[in-house]
Amino acid sequence: MTSFTRAALSATTTAAAFVLLAATAPAWAGPSCDVPEAQWMKEADFKAKLEGQGYQIKTFKVSKGKCYEIYGTDKAGKKVEIYFNPATGAVLEQKT
Repeated sequence: MTSFTRAALSATTTAAAFVLLAATAPAWAGPSCDVPEAQWMKEADFKAKLEGQGYQIKTFKVSKGKCYEIYGTDKAGKKVEIYFNPATGAVLEQKT
């Protein structure tokens, strides 16, 4: 194998590894919740609870990891992104 072929193979392998790593990065974006959906709080009840605590919810969704996720502001008006356990309502991760 020539040094040119070896270098080309190494560059291709490195590029493939980078693409694979970049493609899987979003999977690490938030927590994962392993809770059966039958045990989840109703979305409307959960939203009402958060709003009662002073949160203003701009976006409410179920994350890829099957957690409740909100984007909005807290009672001080500070922007938040929070992941919750959908059964208990416990905060799993918060980004401000």
